[in-house]
Amino acid sequence: MSADHPFRWKLLAGVLAAALAAAGCASVDPDRTGSLTDAAATQDDISADLPVEQRREHQRLISSYGGVYRSPALESLIAQTVERLIAVSGRQELKYRVVILNSPAINAFALPGGTLYVTRGLISLANDTSELSSVLAHEMAHVIARHASIRDDQVRQAVIVSRVISDVLQDADLGALALARSRLTLATFSRGQELEADAVGVGISARAGYDPYGASRFLTSMGRYATLRSAAFGRTQASAEQIDFLSSHPSTPERISIAVANARQYAAPGSAERDRQAFLEALNGIVYGDDPKEGFVRGRRFFHPNLGLSFTAPENFTLENTPQAVLGATTSGREAVRLDAVRVSAMQPLGAYLASGWIDGVDPSSVETLTINGFPAATAIARGEQWSFRLFAIRFGSDVYRLVFAARGLTPELDQKFRAAALTFRRVPLDEAKEAKPLRIAIVLAERGDTAERLASRMAVPDRALERLLVLNGLQRGAVIKPGDLVKIIVE
Repeated sequence: MSADHPFRWKLLAGVLAAALAAAGCASVDPDRTGSLTDAAATQDDISADLPVEQRREHQRLISSYGGVYRSPALESLIAQTVERLIAVSGRQELKYRVVILNSPAINAFALPGGTLYVTRGLISLANDTSELSSVLAHEMAHVIARHASIRDDQVRQAVIVSRVISDVLQDADLGALALARSRLTLATFSRGQELEADAVGVGISARAGYDPYGASRFLTSMGRYATLRSAAFGRTQASAEQIDFLSSHPSTPERISIAVANARQYAAPGSAERDRQAFLEALNGIVYGDDPKEGFVRGRRFFHPNLGLSFTAPENFTLENTPQAVLGATTSGREAVRLDAVRVSAMQPLGAYLASGWIDGVDPSSVETLTINGFPAATAIARGEQWSFRLFAIRFGSDVYRLVFAARGLTPELDQKFRAAALTFRRVPLDEAKEAKPLRIAIVLAERGDTAERLASRMAVPDRALERLLVLNGLQRGAVIKPGDLVKIIVE
């Protein structure tokens, strides 16, 4: 979400809880450089060769996913891998270009023309070249099968149908319902596309000499990562499955079982190349998690060096920095928080802005003005049927930052905690900002006596260090780590 597109939060609490997988918020302090989505300024030399429509989509992806991440070692490894895959793809005339996106998200995309995108977060989750090749081959399969073009055509048809119903029948609700039903159909069709791309991708990887079971191993790691991530935000497995049912991908267990069946057609487990050492050597030193240039989370604190701001959430909150906003929730799921930014006219009082209708249920009598660490601010309470909200608008530079706390039951004690958290919003001195460094993945050689628990104690993460180490390395609890094993850990 850009600052030019504010929205009404009729169901804000649900949005806060579910939007932890979403993306955006752009804002600039005139005394600093950068923004919460500063990636638009980071372009590469690929877009000039793309058709106009694909160029726009390329730029949107680059902007939404933190810009282009540069790593000569990874880029070289990926280029070599893609060349091997192309040679056995059956469509050697197609040319592919791979862009590493500077995002901790676990994702990959393909444009119809053959531009493939993989996030550094996804690459970090892989443990060998065969796993990475499974992702690249999967995205190549989308290009070969023209899935992106088919999906674009389907979406255009759905939009046209909804407009016809809305315009001709003059029933906007009926048009919206038709579009929603069409999108559900598209989601089902897209799940079929994903399974087709899985099957084709496994075949391409196997023919290129890579272990075809890399796909099932990587899908397993994705599922474990999703479970770990959901646990941090109080989401149950059932709710995760409900979200997954409406997503463009089939459920992870289904994909894993099918991926294993596909791999069995080509090789027995453990009989093909994984190329683990070369992959981990290329991965060594890659940025892990948030890039300080885009702002990052350390425990309950959000810190954006380029914008020069900091905010600390109340106790028991887990924060996540997404492209659209900083989002947080308690493990119980009964409280949530969102920090984003919008442009508000300097002529409009902040109290009037809070009551202007961007969120429903504001109590006019609760609006008050205040100063937070030298910045003009206003606060108010809004109430819905099941959730109540403590709102803050803080003028910082040329933008207004919105802090929205949501609670199932807004008691005076909880409201006081929200107020105290808002008071932590402050400007970060330049010398403090310059000290900010990203977390990185370090590949270490296990020594005699090393265990998962011992290596996890070296992880520079605020919580769940052991679980994160196990997921990051594709290890199960109780796994034996032998001297000489290469292990991924997270360091400052």
